Amino acid sequence: MAAQPEDILQILESRGSINSLELASLLKAPHQEIIGAIKSLQSQDQIIESRDEVQEGFVLTEEGKLVVEHGSYEARVANLVPVGGIGQKELQSLPGFTALGEGGSIGFSQAIKNKWIQPGRDAAGAVQIKKLATAIVDKTQHDLSALAGLAGPAIAEYTKRKLVVKQVLKTVTISKGANFTTTVVKPDTALTPEMLADGSWKLRTFKKANLDALGAPPEFGALHPLLKVRAEYREIFLQLGFEEMPTNQFVESSFWNFDSLFQPQQHPCRDMHDTFFLTDPVSARLEVFDGQPLDQAYVERVKTVHSTGGFGSQGYGYDWQVSEAKKNILRTHTTAISSQMLYRLSQECQGKEFRPIKLFSIDRVFRNETLDATHLAEFHQIEGVIADYNLTLGDLMGVLGAFFEKLGMGSNLRFKPAFNPYTEPSMEVFSFHPGLGRLVEVGNSGVFRPEMLLPMGIPKDVVVIAWGLSLERPTMIKYGYDNIRDLVGPKVDLEMERANPLCRI
Repeated sequence: MAAQPEDILQILESRGSINSLELASLLKAPHQEIIGAIKSLQSQDQIIESRDEVQEGFVLTEEGKLVVEHGSYEARVANLVPVGGIGQKELQSLPGFTALGEGGSIGFSQAIKNKWIQPGRDAAGAVQIKKLATAIVDKTQHDLSALAGLAGPAIAEYTKRKLVVKQVLKTVTISKGANFTTTVVKPDTALTPEMLADGSWKLRTFKKANLDALGAPPEFGALHPLLKVRAEYREIFLQLGFEEMPTNQFVESSFWNFDSLFQPQQHPCRDMHDTFFLTDPVSARLEVFDGQPLDQAYVERVKTVHSTGGFGSQGYGYDWQVSEAKKNILRTHTTAISSQMLYRLSQECQGKEFRPIKLFSIDRVFRNETLDATHLAEFHQIEGVIADYNLTLGDLMGVLGAFFEKLGMGSNLRFKPAFNPYTEPSMEVFSFHPGLGRLVEVGNSGVFRPEMLLPMGIPKDVVVIAWGLSLERPTMIKYGYDNIRDLVGPKVDLEMERANPLCRI
């Protein structure tokens, strides 16, 4: 039966003061059970007083308990040797010896050390074990049975043999409190409306509230580092007066992803080793855009500018195929959305004054990349677009300076000429990285080509400038990751989402 608080109070009434170890011995109960009962009494109002103590002692190991129950290895080995002696090999093959396992060898050596047995050789040279002691006193078993009285060399020897181990034991000494009683009344833990209504609360005892106790930690969600950095970039765009583009459509037709951007159908990036093509549905309908009929004259103008040129361009000189333009893909860049937004803008300004716009997007794109420490098959693209009259390359540089100034990199920007199929001129953007001690590429930019804009119906003197960068690279730098697979994918440690600090750019 488990130790009850009332049993402890009965003993305490006659003893005045007692230690938890002694209580465990008197009540024949596990010490931990006694501690639990004492804690129950401590919650009562001054029934007992308690003092925590620390005691060091030695306890039997599992091996030591077997020695107390069955005898020491050396005694058991010595008892196997008959008075007339026995061959060593025969001794070691006896069931009583093999049952000892590794303890058989230990007991054999210890029995020789105790001079209970003695090895020798017979006339044939075989090892014989002779019994020296006719009566064996198993001191090891006796000592371990009275462990509390052992000290000094004996304890050191048994510790070395792993029969006992040192243990630090936390105990409690209790004594009578100011409100000591041998009767335990379980206090109420809650004040109910019924107690208030009938007044019974005045006669009841309530459990004291522990105002120092910590509450249960609340469960809470946490933003992924990518989302934290994304929120900062989004705030920067909004502060600069940009509108966010709707980018919740991952599947695009090749027409909007490539053809409308004046990207030729034979371009390497349109191959299967760079782009994910859908198998169901394979093709899109170019007759519809945004729930409305798509101007087929626009599709023809795109075909013409690719095949034979136009608007001051000689085109690419190939046979443009509408079947190729209809192929469904996972978008390779959010510029597909920018193209649709510019087309929508051109339709809005038909017969009206052109409305300048500033647009941005931050969303996922997909590439058939070889996966490594810095590349995944999907990543986030940050894109900014401005359409206005007579913009120049200087305006693009100025906007980039203002944008990257918000990121803390505006004073160290450098530009390098580059090539993009749908922008001319094009520039790579570099910034000095203090940690690396060198310039690193932070984005790409350019001016959209007339072959892209004029077929849409954008006014001739309207210029569109744009730039983009990835979200993953600055996030990796910000949070100290050198492998993108630690940031995104099945190997991500979910605890890092809780542990990572807020993002401040």
